[in-house]
Amino acid sequence: MKLTKFLSEQGYDIIEGPVRNHKPLQLWLKKPFDEAQLYYASIEHAFTSNVALTEIENPALSINSTQKDDYGFNIGITLLQEILKTLGLGAFEIANTIKSGKTVTISYDNSVTKEYTIGNIEDYLFSADFLHPNPSLLKNANRNYILIVTGTVFAKNLIVDIETDFTLDNNLIASLNEVASGKLDFTIDNQNKLRMVSNAEIHFPIAVKASRIDFDRSRFQKLILVTDTNNIF
Repeated sequence: MKLTKFLSEQGYDIIEGPVRNHKPLQLWLKKPFDEAQLYYASIEHAFTSNVALTEIENPALSINSTQKDDYGFNIGITLLQEILKTLGLGAFEIANTIKSGKTVTISYDNSVTKEYTIGNIEDYLFSADFLHPNPSLLKNANRNYILIVTGTVFAKNLIVDIETDFTLDNNLIASLNEVASGKLDFTIDNQNKLRMVSNAEIHFPIAVKASRIDFDRSRFQKLILVTDTNNIF
């Protein structure tokens, strides 16, 4: 199954850009025609409530390397470069070494999903007040510009298969591994397929679930699930 389809069925969207600081309970500001910006690191920095928020781990949403997405070579290399930035490897320009090919397949492994139930967050907001008087927060809430991250999928390993249109050799693999400085491991899967596996020590976000906070006349109404079809993140 395609990774994006599997995640979409669970209400999650793949994060494709270089910004990878997504965590549950963050508030993001999304105005029309603008990119989403991190607004508050936690809902508890903006609202106060007598309802406790309880983080859960969703074992049903486990990502493994059998769930993958295939891309055309140039699109795939572009996405891969953005992902590498999040691993602190922005200076590693793989396109300078692998300049042509057929496909790029991206998958992940060793994942964990942290999330909060919609009911828990709605109960919190129904009884909530602003932490401090805040005209800007009130205006953005009434205009429904605020998104809350309700869940994040974190993975430890990035796995990429690059199908080239030339024959790979051991000298090329050795030079790639030297430049990667142990953060990436390159191997030859067959004479035209290069496999890259990250050696990250920490989990990094790969997908996010978010809802719009619906306010009406300064009162919370409901949460509305949003997707990345409009480039939310």
